[in-house]
Amino acid sequence: MPHKFNAARRDKIPKQIHRVTNWTEYNEALRWRGDLTVWISEEALALWSAPRRTTRGGQPHYSDLAIEMCLTLGLVFKQPLRQTQGLMRSIARLLEVEIAVPDFSTLSRRGNGLTLRTKPAPRSDKPVQLIVDSTGLKIFGEGEWLKKKHKTKRKRRSWRKLHLGLDLVSGEIVCSDLTKDDVGDPTALPDLLDQVAGPVSHFLADGAYDGDPTSDLLAATFGSLIEVTIPPPKNAILNPEAAEDPTARDCHIAEISARGRMAWQKATGYNQRSRGETLMGRWKAVIGPKLKARNFKNQKTEAKIGVRVLNRMTGLGRPSFERTA
Repeated sequence: MPHKFNAARRDKIPKQIHRVTNWTEYNEALRWRGDLTVWISEEALALWSAPRRTTRGGQPHYSDLAIEMCLTLGLVFKQPLRQTQGLMRSIARLLEVEIAVPDFSTLSRRGNGLTLRTKPAPRSDKPVQLIVDSTGLKIFGEGEWLKKKHKTKRKRRSWRKLHLGLDLVSGEIVCSDLTKDDVGDPTALPDLLDQVAGPVSHFLADGAYDGDPTSDLLAATFGSLIEVTIPPPKNAILNPEAAEDPTARDCHIAEISARGRMAWQKATGYNQRSRGETLMGRWKAVIGPKLKARNFKNQKTEAKIGVRVLNRMTGLGRPSFERTA
C-alpha cells in the first residue's frame, strides 16, 4: 500500500495477521543455512586445480569453481578475504583434503570479472511472473561518523544500484544486475530481460518503469499477450487513440479514474509487488547493505554470488503463510 494513501487514518486500519503453516520444514531449512556442507561443493573440491592452459601466459593454480566457493563462504558468513582464507584452511583440515587454499590477494584478483558456472534452468511449465525492483548499496568511503565527530565536510559518496527480478511462482531471483548510480531503472531493464529463460506472463514494476519504451520492450521480448502492471502517475493522460485502440496503460488510467487507485491495485494484483520490496529487505538483512569489494568488477561478482546465495537458501525451504485476521 502506498504510504500516501489513507495516511490520515492509518492508525485505524487493522494490520493483517498471518501464521506460518510449515514451521517444522521451515525451521529445518533455517538450520541448513548455517551448515557448512551446504556451501561446500564436492565438484569444486574435485576440480580445485585449474586446467592447464594452452595459450600464452601464466598458469593459474586454482579453478574458477574454487574461487567461487571461497568467495561464497566469505559472503555467507560475512568474512573479509583474509578471514575467508583462514576459514577455508580450517575446513580443508577438518575434511582432510590436501588442497592449497588461495590467499586473500588471489581471491581479490581472481574475483575481478569472475565468470560463475552456469546452472541448468529448472524445468517448469508455468510461465514466469516477474517483479523487477532496485535498491541502493553502499560502498567504501567516509561515513556519517567522520562528519559528525570531526566536523568535516564529507565528499559526495557514490553508491551502486542493485537490480533484481523475482519470479512469483518459484520465489527465486531469475535476473540481476549491478550498475552505477547514474543508470536508471528503464535503462537497466533490457539486460535483465535477456537473462530470463522461458516465457513471462505477467510483469510488475513501480512507476519508474512507466512509459512506452518499457511496454514496447516487453512486447518485443515476450509477445504482445504479456500482462503489464505499472502504475501510471497521478497526472497521466490517455493517448489520443485511446477511444479506438486503448493500450494497457490507457485501461489502467481509466480504471484508476473510475474506481480509485487502491481498488485498481487490488484488482490488478499490483499489491504482489510488495514481495519485491521484501526481497530487497531480505538482501540487506542476509547479504548486507554494503558491498565489501572496492573494484567495480569485483562488486559485480559479489552481487552475482549474493544472488546465488539467496536462491540457494530459497531452495532449502521457504515459509508458507495463511491469513488469520
